[in-house]
Amino acid sequence: MEYLDSLNPEQRLAVEHTDGPVMIIAGAGSGKTRVLTYRIAHLIYEKGVDAFNILSLTFTNKAAAEMRHRIETLAGLEARNTWMGTFHSVFAKILRVEAPKIGYPSNFTIYDSDDSKSLIRTIVKEMRLDDKVYKANAVLSRISGAKNRLITWKVYQDDPYVKADDEAAMKPKMGEIYQRYQDRLFKAGAMDFDDLLFNTNVLFRDHLDVLNKYQQRFRYVMVDEFQDTNLSQYLITKKLAAVHQNICVVGDDAQSIYAFRGADIQNILNFEKDYPDLFVVKLEQNYRSTKTIVDAANSIIDKNKAQLKKNVWTSNGEGDLIELIKASTDSEEGRIVASTIFEERNTKKLNNSDFAILYRTNSQSRAMEEALRKLNLTYKIVGGLSFYQRKEIKDLMAYMRFTVNPVDEEAFKRIVNYPKRGIGDTSVDKILVAAFDHDMQLWEVVQNAHSFIGGRAASQLDDFATMIKAFKIEVERKDAFEAASSIAKQSGLLRELYEDKTIEGLNRYENVQELLNGIKEYVDNEENEDKSLGSFLQEIALLTDNDRDKDTTDSITLMTIHSSKGLEFKQVFVVGLEEDLFPSQMMMQSREDLEEERRLFYVAATRAMDKLYFTYALTRYRYGRLLNCEPSRFLEEVSPDCIKVSKKVSSKEMSGAFRREGLPGTSESSGYIGIKKKPESRMPTAMKIHTPSPDFKPSNTNNLKAEQLIEHPKFGFGKVQKIETEGINRKATIQFEHFGEKTLLLSFAKLRIID
Repeated sequence: MEYLDSLNPEQRLAVEHTDGPVMIIAGAGSGKTRVLTYRIAHLIYEKGVDAFNILSLTFTNKAAAEMRHRIETLAGLEARNTWMGTFHSVFAKILRVEAPKIGYPSNFTIYDSDDSKSLIRTIVKEMRLDDKVYKANAVLSRISGAKNRLITWKVYQDDPYVKADDEAAMKPKMGEIYQRYQDRLFKAGAMDFDDLLFNTNVLFRDHLDVLNKYQQRFRYVMVDEFQDTNLSQYLITKKLAAVHQNICVVGDDAQSIYAFRGADIQNILNFEKDYPDLFVVKLEQNYRSTKTIVDAANSIIDKNKAQLKKNVWTSNGEGDLIELIKASTDSEEGRIVASTIFEERNTKKLNNSDFAILYRTNSQSRAMEEALRKLNLTYKIVGGLSFYQRKEIKDLMAYMRFTVNPVDEEAFKRIVNYPKRGIGDTSVDKILVAAFDHDMQLWEVVQNAHSFIGGRAASQLDDFATMIKAFKIEVERKDAFEAASSIAKQSGLLRELYEDKTIEGLNRYENVQELLNGIKEYVDNEENEDKSLGSFLQEIALLTDNDRDKDTTDSITLMTIHSSKGLEFKQVFVVGLEEDLFPSQMMMQSREDLEEERRLFYVAATRAMDKLYFTYALTRYRYGRLLNCEPSRFLEEVSPDCIKVSKKVSSKEMSGAFRREGLPGTSESSGYIGIKKKPESRMPTAMKIHTPSPDFKPSNTNNLKAEQLIEHPKFGFGKVQKIETEGINRKATIQFEHFGEKTLLLSFAKLRIID
């Protein structure tokens, strides 16, 4: 029991209370992974529970692997027998065994979003619909939302409210596309990501013997990041725990930020209604951040009405105040952030990896990237093009997929004429139409191509079918690496890449070699009992974005706030804190939407360990236009005791020595202008809200002149300094009483002329 001595009282209580329904409300940085790890080790080591009877569901495979490793150090190798992984990976494993009961082959293919969108585009084309109206992204999102709520295509089509929504959106054929999409997936022996959960629900609903088998197997069920579960995920776990009732959920409602993916915060808010005898533990001590950051985060989330109240605290030191930085433009914002990182890294001997820049939308990275490059700072963008999304990788993976599952339509279309073998799009379409018209499997049509298409293409398809048959023999006899190596060579793909002597061609060839290295590593890993190619393909299909990031270079991290959850950095910059950007203008339709945006702001703030920066720009290019910006309402909600207003200089304004030598600046050039002592804690004057005069009515500003007095509905009273004309745009520079100098586009600004 000595290992429990390192836990605080609440953590220990959460670990030792193993029976019955338990909810662990874990504040940011409170050590929830440690608690989950110790809890499983305690079940095995102290309670004598068979590891095979424990199910632990996480949201990334990386988190599962880290937990398993920690548990092994506490409870020994027996921990490897725990069922642990993401919802998708665990239930894909079950479906591999049970899929024939619901009509799917055990070797079903798992479609990624690119495969799904390709199939949707094909269906839209076949139905002769406008692909600008029925965009693949939007259609897939609509279908995904339905599946997450367990709505079948038939229920979707029969629901008058859904039908009315689609008609109002000018997409009345959405239900038919959903039906065809599911039919094509089924015929291709394929499931998309949402199907893995949807079909698990179908399996448990229609086959009670299967449900009972897994209910008896999983005596203890644990769910991490419970606030991010959707209806489908919740119902699966609820069914599995129905017999023994030993369900433990861990989460933080304040970090529920994935409603756009179908996550339902009500799962955690209403958990007690489903389990009246629920035992609740609150982990409120934050080990990650300074007291200033913790207090600021608490002041942010306290504004939300829908929440489980907790009092997060820390025994860490006060730390630096949060720096609020105002920039005139988004480009200057990037320069200030980059120069601050440059200076902090050198003066405090930090690594690039100690810094993160978080933003609301991916498009904001551009200005940050340009500024970082100019200072030769190494950075990486999380959520960029994954290794497994590169064309050459997807090509070889498609060969392997079609070999394992020769009814996979998307894989077939990708490889049948690559490398070129004289089988054009017309021949491919004939094969697909024949399969549909004759209700035959794709592979059956391919093997009998002469019966459906004539000429040279039929002979080429015969050769293609013979090649795939040879690959299938290799897959059955050899491990994943040997089979994949043979497929890469015999398909002609490796030769095609090798013969391209350009730099890009060399990179593509090396990428394929790296994929083969990865397969060899998979085969050599003793923990992987099944070393078949099919098993490897499933593992890759189930990788999450976080699992795919294997870049070990010392880099500054740029990412959206959504991608940052679960991570921590010594210094964090939350940029673009402006109205309509953060909170997003698309998330102001309801209190629920706005509260989710506030939770997102809370998540951003709680990623920081030592120092936190908030930045905003007064003007920003969006949609090709220069727009005036207002500071985010969220800045007003941060406790003023936690913030100092800093006027930072950008790299353009640094001293020559700082730029030339790359050395930390002096007190005059270190990033502060006219600040020799610690600034007083105060909110910026820009946070003061102006109430327009009762008779406020915008004036015609066509003849506005310098020296005139005006009133702005938000910035208050000011005096026009000068008027400038650029093309068709007229701009006014105005000195406001409480907001300082601002430049406004007169075509947008609402001004009341006083004099």
